Amino acid sequence: MNSQRFATAINCMDGRVQVPIMEYLKSQYGVDYVDMITEAGPVCPLSRVEMKNIIDSIRKRVEISIHKHHSELIAIVAHADCAGNPVKKETQIQQMLAAIKTVTAWNFEAQVIGLWVDQSGKVNEVG
Repeated sequence: MNSQRFATAINCMDGRVQVPIMEYLKSQYGVDYVDMITEAGPVCPLSRVEMKNIIDSIRKRVEISIHKHHSELIAIVAHADCAGNPVKKETQIQQMLAAIKTVTAWNFEAQVIGLWVDQSGKVNEVG
């Protein structure tokens, strides 16, 4: 199992974005598996220090992926028509940029990227 490559996705719980994110990370980053950490609209709590309980929960799950699966990539995901974070795309992108700073500050030995999934399921890198 040591030769298998993992990525970690901090993704929305919305089922419409699970497959596009897995396929994108596998094709663009050459990983075999994606550890999916789901939260309703995760860029919102990750961009707000007062949501410490949710942030700590996400961090604990990322830590498992990093330490047990040796994930070298953390993708933070936001998407169109998000029920858990029903704000405009521009607001979600700003939240995502702040979330990237939050996750980067955890100092895991992993690249941190932002991904936006549009209405048609197309994945685009942000930041």
